[in-house]
Amino acid sequence: MAAGQGQEGHKVVAQNKKARHDYHIEDTYEAGMVLQGTEVKSLRAGRASLVDGFAEIDGHEVWLHNVHIPEYTQGTWTNHPARRKRKLLLNRAEIDKIERRVTEKGLTIVPLALYFKDGRAKIEIALARGKKSYDKRHALAEKQANREVQAAIDRRAKGMDR
Repeated sequence: MAAGQGQEGHKVVAQNKKARHDYHIEDTYEAGMVLQGTEVKSLRAGRASLVDGFAEIDGHEVWLHNVHIPEYTQGTWTNHPARRKRKLLLNRAEIDKIERRVTEKGLTIVPLALYFKDGRAKIEIALARGKKSYDKRHALAEKQANREVQAAIDRRAKGMDR
């Protein structure tokens, strides 16, 4: 497997680890993106940030906001704005389902990963609910406990091999 490729052979450009820490992920969707040429070239160079990104539904269309795709370094006057809003490509049924869940349950749409699949830029978006601070502390404590248990198992396995 080539460097920078995910398990299914996707070239992952950016991941939003903060979203998994700050939100309870309820459901995920894969969407295409409407991009300009210089944006695609910048993404192929591995330059993007999803940290402050979010999506909203406006008139049965899903728009991605605050995703930073920097200007292409070899670009000319045709370069794109770094934080412009970008249209996401989803099926009508998916848009209706997402819109219904966002309005009824108060969920938000956050980007999780940006990658190339079969030569096309795709983004994984999630319907998510914000975590409270005590949920975050509990998740960190649980992760630390699992890490300690795994370390103890590894130490014991190494000791038995001798």
